[in-house]
Amino acid sequence: MRGVVLAVEDELSEQIGLRLVAEVRLQIDLVLRKGGNGYLKSKFISFCEMAHQTPVLLITDLDSIPTVEKLKVEWLNKTKPPNSLLFHVAVREVESWLLADHRGMKKMMGKNVNKFPAAPDDLADPKAHLLSLAASAARDVRDDLIAERGSMATQGLGYNKRLSTFVRQIWDPEAAEDRSPSLRLLRQDLVRLAETI
Repeated sequence: MRGVVLAVEDELSEQIGLRLVAEVRLQIDLVLRKGGNGYLKSKFISFCEMAHQTPVLLITDLDSIPTVEKLKVEWLNKTKPPNSLLFHVAVREVESWLLADHRGMKKMMGKNVNKFPAAPDDLADPKAHLLSLAASAARDVRDDLIAERGSMATQGLGYNKRLSTFVRQIWDPEAAEDRSPSLRLLRQDLVRLAETI
């Protein structure tokens, strides 16, 4: 069976990609992850060429760009990618996909956190929203996710490890896609891909 090349911005996106590809019983042959979306955008033509040989799943964040359509116009620059390039944008960040699983988030955060966003794709800053929820989370979760007072960091030292473990062990993408249209599109594309290879 042919595998999939996974191209992502960061460690958390990588764990999400691995989980979603495994769900449709495909394998990852190669992970490409270097320096955020600037790297992905600079290599976009290469990913298109690669996708003629093997399927490529590219996951990036929308961040401050107004719409997915605008981001794709900027990246595509009149290039027509092959159907085997699955180009997906988390609206606005992959944290929105995690926040969309309310039950899983509750399990991770603990009993003091009760209000999760009904439409996480509509949040202006999903990561900041997740961190604000973490302020009321169980102490070990809070210590991992939130940066120490006075630190220059925007997140705690255990942020990626804690959320990567969440993705592998707790997160329910099927439940999450009900609240995240951008996640639903990715999962639908992966199902179609799995049917063709």
